[in-house]
Amino acid sequence: MISVSRPSRRAVRGFSIIELVVSVAILGVLASIAMPVIQTSITREKEYQLRIALRDIRTAIDAYKQASANGLIVTSTQSGYPQTLSELAAGVAMKANSSQQMYFLRSVPRDPFFSDETTPAVDTWMLRNYASQPDTFSPPSSASIPDVFDVQSTSSQVGLNGVPYNQW
Repeated sequence: MISVSRPSRRAVRGFSIIELVVSVAILGVLASIAMPVIQTSITREKEYQLRIALRDIRTAIDAYKQASANGLIVTSTQSGYPQTLSELAAGVAMKANSSQQMYFLRSVPRDPFFSDETTPAVDTWMLRNYASQPDTFSPPSSASIPDVFDVQSTSSQVGLNGVPYNQW
């Protein structure tokens, strides 16, 4: 007869089911604490990108207007503001030498809160022309925009500071 010896209770190593359940519960609590912090961090980064994009576009619009007022560029609008956002990145012919271009943006930044990634960056902003009321913004595809005086986000979400993104 073959004798099979069983290992003693003390020789068996491993985790009990209770230890595993407690470990999983602790990880769950830690994850539930970390998720809001991560979400806030992501939102804060998008808000930072929005501030930078708005500042860059508005600075480029102002530089375009200044170049137009100084007679440096050929502009197609009577107001002296660019006709489209694309014009800021595509370049504008200079009056002194029409073969040279003056650029105001390297590329048009996209609205970080615009949900559709396939939409071109220039179509992610709401636009306001020079002659319109301060709170009258239209999509860039609108034919009623003769020039671009200002931009705003298309998002109606409220920022961490309590102000809707489309009012920044």
